[in-house]
Amino acid sequence: MSKVFALLAAVGLGSVALQPVQADVVVELYTSQGCSSCPPADALLGELAGREGIIALSLHVDYWDYLGWKDKFANPIFTVRQRGYAATAGNSMIYTPQMVIGGKDHIVGTKAMDLADKLAQHKEREAPIALEALRQGDMVQVRANPASDDAQDVFIVHLVQYSAAETVSIKRGENAGRDVTYHNVVKGWTQIAEWDGTSALNVDAQASGDGPMAIIIQRPGPGEILAAAKVK
Repeated sequence: MSKVFALLAAVGLGSVALQPVQADVVVELYTSQGCSSCPPADALLGELAGREGIIALSLHVDYWDYLGWKDKFANPIFTVRQRGYAATAGNSMIYTPQMVIGGKDHIVGTKAMDLADKLAQHKEREAPIALEALRQGDMVQVRANPASDDAQDVFIVHLVQYSAAETVSIKRGENAGRDVTYHNVVKGWTQIAEWDGTSALNVDAQASGDGPMAIIIQRPGPGEILAAAKVK
């Protein structure tokens, strides 16, 4: 059993059944194929991918492309999102590899102990929103209900589309000569609604393709994630 699996088993994240108001914990890894310190974080995220109760996502940024290798998954909107997190937290700099847990806790992406601690904390929280997302052909039906008074605010509803695994042979830059497998690589991130949480949410969103998807309900900023669910 790997170190991170042992840590996660200790906090029971692999066996807890989802409750109506218990959101999946979203772990966003900001990474780059041009970053020499990122592969261990990419591997750590891979150990989370597919586990119950966790939505682990790789978001590739573009600000290391100048080092000699253009990241094929990089998207400037992910750089903007990471900068938004930094601004919300009062930080002036961004870096890779960085993990953001639940939209609010920021850690270095290689710190397995810190990751396990934060996941355990988030597991203990009950979400103020009950969320379900179902695929119907090329549409995703999103249904949510406020489960507490904390769910009355302005929220952004996101549809995230990702690839389960992608292996890249890196020819130049800091990781030249390495074959790296990336997990849950985000290919599309779309805002599909704004919601005030005062009544039920019913949204149908276009989502072509048969790859995995998730719905995330989050405070603006980006800020704290109030609810998240994989699309069934």
